[in-house]
Amino acid sequence: MDTFVRLTKSPVVSIAKIRGCVRGVSSEFVLACDMRFASRENTRLGQPEVGVGLHPGGGGTERLPHLVGRGRALEIVLGANDFDGDTAERYGYVNRALPDAELGGFVDALARRIASFDRRAIAAAKNLVNHVSLPSADRLLAAITSFETALTWSETQQRIQALLKRGLQRDGDFEHRWPAVLDTLLET
Repeated sequence: MDTFVRLTKSPVVSIAKIRGCVRGVSSEFVLACDMRFASRENTRLGQPEVGVGLHPGGGGTERLPHLVGRGRALEIVLGANDFDGDTAERYGYVNRALPDAELGGFVDALARRIASFDRRAIAAAKNLVNHVSLPSADRLLAAITSFETALTWSETQQRIQALLKRGLQRDGDFEHRWPAVLDTLLET
């Protein structure tokens, strides 16, 4: 958690170039970045924790509502589904979704443009935006504490064991089937 807070508060601009699957703590990491740009064809973002009997603990429940609004944040968090690049852009989860072939060039050009400006002006502007848009340290601490408590719940432990048996952290295809696996998790 401290890493995410330091990233967000750093005077250096952080830009996430998203290509692939970004869920859970990975999603919370990119949410801590200043800007997020995604491949239209090759991005899946989500907060699957509720489907496992947990809730996001790394800032997802604190950062998403500021970006996407309360209703969409609840859809993302409670639905435990994946969102493609276009939907993520429409919701505000990412700044833009671009064709995969254009993603790298766009992000690199934006980073070079920003880097050409005065560092003090960048840091001051970022600090002012942060002041009105970041969750408090107390709120982030409460989320991680609640997440750690949820890890001890027996139902959560059962769901995690069921996921491990089905291939979590061992089967690459498992990642592609994630939302469907949640639907049938405790069957059998």
